[in-house]
Amino acid sequence: MFPGAIADRDTASFVVVGAPLDATTTFQPGTRFGPDRIRKFARSFDDYDHRTAQHFTQLGVHDMGDIRAWHDADEYTDHLGGHLRDIVWDDAVPLVLGGEHTVTVPAVEAVDPDVFVCLDAHLDLREEYDGNAWSHACVTNHALKTADEAIILGARTGSEAEWERASRADVTVIKPAGVDDWLTDSPDFDDDSVYLSVDIDGVDPGFAPATGTMEPGGVTPATARRVVSTVAPDAAGFDIVEVNDRDDGQTAALAAKLLRRFVYEHAAATTDADSDHSDA
Repeated sequence: MFPGAIADRDTASFVVVGAPLDATTTFQPGTRFGPDRIRKFARSFDDYDHRTAQHFTQLGVHDMGDIRAWHDADEYTDHLGGHLRDIVWDDAVPLVLGGEHTVTVPAVEAVDPDVFVCLDAHLDLREEYDGNAWSHACVTNHALKTADEAIILGARTGSEAEWERASRADVTVIKPAGVDDWLTDSPDFDDDSVYLSVDIDGVDPGFAPATGTMEPGGVTPATARRVVSTVAPDAAGFDIVEVNDRDDGQTAALAAKLLRRFVYEHAAATTDADSDHSDA
């Protein structure tokens, strides 16, 4: 269980789902260990959050455990999607622990957002990789079949065809050096629904080395935290993906902190909105 996720499933506002898919990782495998490591390295965190004056254990988080993965990514994501749709239909927010980035696809389909926001080193706009349309290198391409727009934060590599695809009006790419400026003047999502995906390789591998395809030149953990804090109030779904077991836990600890930050900020915004409505 993710530490502090003590709410009952039928009353939960947030539902953690482990998705340990490790089928299409292209360099260093090990994402199958991601969900368990993220849970493990969250054990030492304080329950209280000073920034929002909230206790994690009081925010209605439930951990339904892992959805056992197998090698067929297409079949698995379809199966995973059924569980995620149930969460959305129950008016709860899915929090997906990857697993490779492919597990984002059924989560986006379940939430059905207008805008897909992703922190990622890679554009992931390929139509296929090594002949596989369900590769983790195709996630944003899939997301754009559901969302109207994609905002990719921290991207610093991609194929020529991906950069050409990224030049279209429905994709915005903010390179690492520009992410802090984007956060200072971030878009107003208005009434648009949003899904937030964090591929841990968006963070510089000097801070988060336990990931399959390291790409130097990424954002700092502080910037990743700002991304989550900024987008979480508008997001109806969240995932943290591509964590593996190739370090002493610093990557999993960062991933766990980012998930908790999402919950704190989303819950605080929801409480404020409810208060404003009751005062009207």
